[in-house]
Amino acid sequence: MDNELKLQFVDTFAKLITAAFAMVAALAWNQAIQALITDILGNGNELVGLFIYAIIVTIIAVIAVVFITRSFNRLHTAVEKDKKTE
Repeated sequence: MDNELKLQFVDTFAKLITAAFAMVAALAWNQAIQALITDILGNGNELVGLFIYAIIVTIIAVIAVVFITRSFNRLHTAVEKDKKTE
C-alpha cells in the first residue's frame, strides 16, 4: 500500500471515527437533557447518572478525536516529506 493510499485510508477512517464519537456524545447529551426536563417536570430519577455518562462520553470522544487527529497529522507530514524527497 503506497503512502497516498494509506493517507486516504487514515483520513477516511479518522472522519468515520470522529463522526461515530460525535454521535455517541450527542446521544448521551440528548438523554441527559431529556432527563433534566423530566426531572424539572417530574418523574426524573436518573438525572445525575445521565449527566455523568454524558460528560464521560464527551471526554472520551475529545481524547479520541485529538489522538486520531495527531496521528493523521503525523502521517500527513511523513507523506509530504516523502513527496519532497522523490
